[in-house]
Amino acid sequence: MILRLNRGYEKFENILLEYIRFFSTKGQDFVIGQRNQIKLFDLEDKKINIKSFKVPHFINKIAYKYFRKSKAKRSFEFANRLLELGVGTPKPIAFAEFSSILGLEKSFYVSEQLECELTYRELVEDSNYPDHENILRQFTKFSFDLHEKGIEFLDHSPGNTLIKKRENGNYEFFLVDLNRMEFHKSMSFDMRMKNLCRLTPLKEMVAVMSNEYAKLYGESEQKIFDTLWKYTSEFQERYYRKKRLKKKLKFWKK
Repeated sequence: MILRLNRGYEKFENILLEYIRFFSTKGQDFVIGQRNQIKLFDLEDKKINIKSFKVPHFINKIAYKYFRKSKAKRSFEFANRLLELGVGTPKPIAFAEFSSILGLEKSFYVSEQLECELTYRELVEDSNYPDHENILRQFTKFSFDLHEKGIEFLDHSPGNTLIKKRENGNYEFFLVDLNRMEFHKSMSFDMRMKNLCRLTPLKEMVAVMSNEYAKLYGESEQKIFDTLWKYTSEFQERYYRKKRLKKKLKFWKK
C-alpha cells in the first residue's frame, strides 16, 4: 500500500488510513456513481471527502501500476499544480493506492470538502438562475485564465466546476474531478474552443461566452462563436449517438 500526504497532514495518517481501509462501512455517502464513489468524513474541525475510484480492468491494473500514474495520484498532483498556478480547487490532502502482483486494485483521493452555492450545471438547467449572465461571464473569464496558463482541463464539463459567491458579489470557481488534465506552454485557438465545447448545448449561452471571450482574446466575436458552436454541435452529436447506441445494446440484451 502507498499513502502520500501533503505537508501539514502527517499527524492524521492513522485516522486517514482507517477511513480508507474501512471506506465501505464508514463515512457519509456524498456521490454514488457507476464508476466512482465519494464519502464525507470528519477530520478535527474540518469536513473532508474521500473519492474511491473503481477497480480498473485487467489491462489498466497493470498499466496503472507499472506504466501510468493512477487516477488518484494524478488528481493529487494536478490539484497541487493548480494551486501553485493560482487556480481554485478543493485543498488536496492525500492519495492512497492498494496493489497486488496483478497490478493496481483500489485507489483513493482525499481533499477538503468545499461547500458551494452551485455548479456550472445549474446555469445550463435554469436560464432564470439569479445573476445568470454575470456568473456565466465570470466563468468565461475563469476559463480564459486557465487557457492563458496553458491548463487544458480535459473534463471541462457542467458538473466539474464548483461556484462560490463572495461577499463582494463576485464569484470564485473551483475545479474538481481532476485526473484528466494537460499542461502546455501555450494553447492554440482551436484547443481553447474544443476545451469549451462540452459545457452547454444552449446556443444563447455559447453566444454570451463567445462575447466575453472575445473581449479577452485577440479574435473576433463572430469567429469565436462560429468555431465554438461548431465544436459544441459536433460534441452533442457524438454524445447523443453514443446514447442511442447504448439504448439499442440494452434492448438487444433483454
